[in-house]
Amino acid sequence: MLREEGREKEMEETQREFHHEEEEEHADINIWKYIMGFSELAVVKCAIDLGIADAIESHGRPITLSDLSSTLGCDPSPLYRIMRFLMHRGIFKEKLTTQGSPGYAQTPLSRRLMRQGEHSMAALILLESSPVMLAPWLSLSGQVLANGTSSFEKAHGKDLWSYTAANPDHSQLFNEAMACDARLVVQAMIQGCPGLFDGLSSLVDVGGGNGTTIKLLVKACPWLQGINFDLPHVVSVAAEISGVENVGGDMFESVPKADAAFILWVLHDWADKECIQILKKCKEAIPEDKGKVIIVDAVIQEQEETDKLTDARLMLDMVVMAHTTTGKERTLKEWGFVLGEAGFSRYTVKPIRAMQSVIVAFP
Repeated sequence: MLREEGREKEMEETQREFHHEEEEEHADINIWKYIMGFSELAVVKCAIDLGIADAIESHGRPITLSDLSSTLGCDPSPLYRIMRFLMHRGIFKEKLTTQGSPGYAQTPLSRRLMRQGEHSMAALILLESSPVMLAPWLSLSGQVLANGTSSFEKAHGKDLWSYTAANPDHSQLFNEAMACDARLVVQAMIQGCPGLFDGLSSLVDVGGGNGTTIKLLVKACPWLQGINFDLPHVVSVAAEISGVENVGGDMFESVPKADAAFILWVLHDWADKECIQILKKCKEAIPEDKGKVIIVDAVIQEQEETDKLTDARLMLDMVVMAHTTTGKERTLKEWGFVLGEAGFSRYTVKPIRAMQSVIVAFP
């Protein structure tokens, strides 16, 4: 009996040692991801700047290193290293050319690095990798310690919205970045939420930027009269769109009247107090009988409810922390709180094939 107990203890100790060694091995490997993690963003930005995905797409078939370097005007040696890095991550793939030589080919992921196209995410990558948006990360710990001092404001002397208003180039990049995400989200929303806009005749896009979102929505639902609502300096450069009226204003003061208000990736930029204020203004803008507020924003799952995009949503929460003063991603419980405080009687939540979910709030 004693010998059996001794053997069991030895086995438990061996298992603990093995588990400890396994954890140490994982740590030895994973720490390098954090030491050199910046390289992924930098190399992907480089690929966009060089126009690699666009060049391969224009070529129409797998392209050799020699032809790609000639097309881009690049030194083939560093270009080879860039492509080796990107292929290892599955962004591009190797495929034989028509002459049987090794060549580079597109993947669904690499097409998202193209400057144009319905699946392009290039503008969003260029925004997040810009010096303006990278600088606040260097003082993120200061924001946590200072309890409210914005990293962005520390880096640039003003908050994100004031900086964007004063810098037209950054404003344009910001709006282009939001637009490329909108193209993907609207498609996912239309497919995942059929009937969402049925019974509505008008829709106001609150914080609609350059009008891409409302343009897509009106195209998908031609019975809608659209209103693109944003700050005056934003809508002043927005394109004229058939079926859409550009209206400048302040969402904290009032929102144009419509059957429904639409809010894409806006509320996560603000604290609960400001969110409640925005939602109240949206509620005032819609009719009591058939009105609704459609919120397209991330929902942070509880630990036991993770999915494939959980890590991306948690990273997005860090992005919002670095770039806004009080913004945050919210759990379902936190969404329920702000909607209740804003006076909504009920709401529904529908996940879609995107980072965001569709939250529909009713008066």
